[in-house]
Amino acid sequence: MSKEPQGDERRESPRVPMTFLVRDVVEGGGYLEREGDLSLGGIYWKGKSPPSGTQVEVRFRLPGVPKEIRARGEIIRVMEKGPDLDFHVRFLELDVADELAMARHIENYARSH
Repeated sequence: MSKEPQGDERRESPRVPMTFLVRDVVEGGGYLEREGDLSLGGIYWKGKSPPSGTQVEVRFRLPGVPKEIRARGEIIRVMEKGPDLDFHVRFLELDVADELAMARHIENYARSH
């Protein structure tokens, strides 16, 4: 009998600490640096104020991968955690080669931790 994962344990991919550059698709403008977690399906970060829209553009680099990864994501959940907000983003547009590089990075991280 298999047990359904609960809460944060529902995810199929482990989380990997990562620094991202994020900007609101609606507002445009410059990217803001955010620290959070990367998983195969999206990203998570803490912040003080939500973007204006529900879609964000994300940029980041993986160790050993020369090309910067760029993705578009949808904010699927915002939760209050004390003075901060937790943002959960699901990738909407992501290059297949970038997704494979992320999968390798996440697998390597999971093996070493």
